[in-house]
Amino acid sequence: MSVQSAAADVDVDLKQLFASLGRNWLRILVFVLVVTGLAYAAASFATKHYKAQTQVEIVPRESVYTRPASSNPDADKPILDEQGVATQVQIISSNEILKQVAQKLGLSRLSEFDETINMSSLSRVLILLGLKTDPMDVPADERVLKKMREKLNVFGVEKTRIITVEFSSEDPKLAAAIPDAIAAAYIAGQGATKRESNSAAADFLAPEIADLSKQVKDAEAKVAAYRAQSDLLMGGNNSTLATQQLAELSTELSRVRANRAAAEGTAESVRKALQNGGSLDSLPEVLSSDLIQRLRERQVELRANIADLSTTLLDNHPRIRAAKSQLADLDAQIRSEAQKIMKGLAMQADAAKARESQLVADVNTLKAASAQAGEQQVGLDALQRDAAAKRQQLELYLTNYREAASRQDRNYVPVDARIASPASVPSEPYFPKIGPIVGAAAAASLLLAAVFTLLRELFSGRAMRPARGARFEPIDEVPMPPAAHQEPDARLEPAAVNEFPKGAAEPSWPESVAQPPAPQWPAEPIARAEPVAEPEPMAEPEAVAEPQPAAEPEPAREVRRPRSVLGEIDIEKAAEKLIASGAARAIFVSPEGDEAAASAILVAREVSDAGLRVLLLDLTASGAASRPMLDSGLFPGITNLLASQSQFSDVIHADLYSDCHVIPVGTADPVRAMRAADRLPIIMQSLTTAYDLVVVECGPADAQGISRLGGEATEVFLSMLEPDDEVTQAAVKLIESGYPDLTLVTPLGHEPPGTPLPGRRSAA
Repeated sequence: MSVQSAAADVDVDLKQLFASLGRNWLRILVFVLVVTGLAYAAASFATKHYKAQTQVEIVPRESVYTRPASSNPDADKPILDEQGVATQVQIISSNEILKQVAQKLGLSRLSEFDETINMSSLSRVLILLGLKTDPMDVPADERVLKKMREKLNVFGVEKTRIITVEFSSEDPKLAAAIPDAIAAAYIAGQGATKRESNSAAADFLAPEIADLSKQVKDAEAKVAAYRAQSDLLMGGNNSTLATQQLAELSTELSRVRANRAAAEGTAESVRKALQNGGSLDSLPEVLSSDLIQRLRERQVELRANIADLSTTLLDNHPRIRAAKSQLADLDAQIRSEAQKIMKGLAMQADAAKARESQLVADVNTLKAASAQAGEQQVGLDALQRDAAAKRQQLELYLTNYREAASRQDRNYVPVDARIASPASVPSEPYFPKIGPIVGAAAAASLLLAAVFTLLRELFSGRAMRPARGARFEPIDEVPMPPAAHQEPDARLEPAAVNEFPKGAAEPSWPESVAQPPAPQWPAEPIARAEPVAEPEPMAEPEAVAEPQPAAEPEPAREVRRPRSVLGEIDIEKAAEKLIASGAARAIFVSPEGDEAAASAILVAREVSDAGLRVLLLDLTASGAASRPMLDSGLFPGITNLLASQSQFSDVIHADLYSDCHVIPVGTADPVRAMRAADRLPIIMQSLTTAYDLVVVECGPADAQGISRLGGEATEVFLSMLEPDDEVTQAAVKLIESGYPDLTLVTPLGHEPPGTPLPGRRSAA
């Protein structure tokens, strides 16, 4: 039997691969020239399209001299944000404006915008056969609008209030005329909208002003009638007459009270001065009397005469006595006049008191009248407020009406937009650009030709060479069973394992095997790494292989094997078979218990060391496959996943001794987990998608137990320690249950998993 290695024993010869480009340069050059020529011809004969654009600026056009007066200074500022510009873009590209432009320029008469004009015979035939929609079913206006929209592009310039109207056409003059016409139609439409709004405002204000004038007149008449009915005559300072009189009487009353108090105080002062015999010269009222002043002057003259006479005459002189007598009379007259003044002041105080009493009575009367007027003023104020509000609204309407009427008469309605940059007739077409098209065609054709040449060279096998240090070398026949294995010293070095001279025997492990005759196997043979011819029914026993001398022989272990031409393969051959066949799933059954589960671990590590992404799923009851890889059985695993207690990221763990990943048995309740056993196919599909190979150790399972785990590209292995009756019966049952390609694998000759060898991560 011949076993061929997979992609691991060949490499790509890059020198040979890229040398094929030089060998096929003429073919590549011809292909590039042909494609470039076709692209040049297509670009040269293609219909030329010209593009022009017009820019419209959205800006207020109202002058400061004609802008309506407003009390709000922020009202004059233009409010136009991105949404406002986007709204104007939609208005410019509306059907109404496009229809106006199409009718103005007569676009429906041009074949560029109406495909029904000058329709080709081929198009007519396709329409008759029903392979093409008849354009005549669509109205002419819609056909023209559809073509215009295909050639029109209206967009707002970022961070500005400028809108660009871009149009392409086969005619350069038409390409420039259409965007200008669209911009002009937009501005005219905006002006018409403003004029219509202004006219509607004037028509609305005229009857409103008439109604308000009548309402204001009625309101003011009500105010006057109510004032006359309530006797609420207005005085100064916009107050009622009663209120004004009350204020004046209150002022007069205060003045009279002050005069009375002053007169009483002065009279009391004079009375005290007269009673006490004091001087009257300090009293202002006495001093202000003309008579008393003359008497005082006469008194002073007499005292002066007495003083003069006293110098020459004695006191008893008649002249002195006469002068003194006159002086006493003057004092009596002064006191008499002071008493008169006192009586006058008393009379004045009495008059002021009487006047005060009269004023108090008048004030009380006016208070009652003012209170009544205040109550009536409430109703008057309400009527006045109503009349004032209507008058203010009437004045506002009159102002707005005069402005609207003046704009309507003078036809002055500025539009908040202008054409900032009219379109110019393009001199060069924007499509097709012959230079870029030809250059792109040349580059693309060169790349395609190079890729096609490299792929053809690669798939032909001429660019492949044997891999340096290939792990699996092709051999002509797998001996059944292997005679003996000798462990080389290079086994301790990871790099040396993959480097064997071509044609040399693969390194073997120390093992002494004696093969006694085995019982007969079923008619259907067990599959091995490669299909073989149907064996004879009763094959003769093979000769016992002589053990080869080993450098350091270990104690021989005699193992009985079934008498079959198939036999079993070791770990390396099992890994080679999985790699060569491209298997996605490898299911291991171990009838002999936990010790035989080492095959799954060793094969998974072997394939992982070959560079594939491998995951081992432990479905044994005791965790015999995952415990040696994790050195513990307390990690969450497949039972936690089935019981919905963990996710994939929680149950996938890294092998401590290789690059392989492992999902252990887990810590959840097995009974609860087995209730969700129907999810195993879904889990297997997910794992197969994420990994190159999924190795499943099922323990002593039967065909029904592993039926949920199978799928496309699945290999089934039976791990065997000793070929006893138990193993034979398990193999026969699996073959009879639909697994004819069963492969026997043995872990004998390998170190038990769990302890790494020096210099290697994996113990395999």
